[in-house]
Amino acid sequence: MNFQTDAAGALLSTDLPLPKRTGKVRDVYDLGDELLVVSTDRISAFDWILPVGIAGKGELLTRLSRFWFTLLDFPNHLVSVDLPLGRLEGIDAEPLRGRSMVVRKAQVVPFECVVRGYLEGSGWQEYQQNGAVCGVSLPAGLRQCEALPEPIFTPATKAEHGHDENVSYEWMAQQIGEDLAGRLRTASLEIYRQAAEHARGRGLIIADTKFEFGLVDGELILVDEVLTPDSSRFWAADEYEPGHAQRSFDKQFVREWLSRSDWDRNSPPPALPAEIIAKTQAKYREAYERLTQ
Repeated sequence: MNFQTDAAGALLSTDLPLPKRTGKVRDVYDLGDELLVVSTDRISAFDWILPVGIAGKGELLTRLSRFWFTLLDFPNHLVSVDLPLGRLEGIDAEPLRGRSMVVRKAQVVPFECVVRGYLEGSGWQEYQQNGAVCGVSLPAGLRQCEALPEPIFTPATKAEHGHDENVSYEWMAQQIGEDLAGRLRTASLEIYRQAAEHARGRGLIIADTKFEFGLVDGELILVDEVLTPDSSRFWAADEYEPGHAQRSFDKQFVREWLSRSDWDRNSPPPALPAEIIAKTQAKYREAYERLTQ
């Protein structure tokens, strides 16, 4: 097995002798009746995978997903975080420890299930244009990062490359049927409610998040990662002040540094400085520690 590492020693990719599907951050291997999901230290921004990873990020994402899968009252795909050594004979599995999950196979629903409790990101941009987000009308006069009257469900298409595209609930229901669409909306809002309540007790706000779901024998289950800094906006509750962008526990430092650089976003991105890597590592670690304490 060959591992490629960057100058910071971050695990970027794996090469196992198994059928493989590669995402921006995770590599998924087919074990036959189950899947092996490996969270690498790759980090993406503006739809590019950066040439330098964030050392330890994959382990933190795996541990945090496992924490939420255990805490949340909803079925999920996690089978074990123990490596299936019997299926990896002859392979040096040590680098996989701590960053791998064995999961059930599922028929993945082709939509990102986004829940927004606060107005930020693409939702804030859309609201400024037409007073609505993904077809959901909102009160006039809301400020950036304002808490919404109640959380809203705003699905998005799943893009293999480039940005996911926000769509209305009605459009999603036309594609997959009203029954499944309704189940997804109800489940997403309830899971967000559970997670937001837990995070509030740890001094964090979950501004928004995205879930992925799959079907196993008709049962709806959570798949992929869940409620990590890669899929969610976390804000410190004691610093929260609507009307401007908030300090986030995610790859904020990476995006800001790239935005200040002379990178044109059309050519391969530059390597991150050690300072930005260290700050991003610290933010991911703090989010994990605060949520799981």
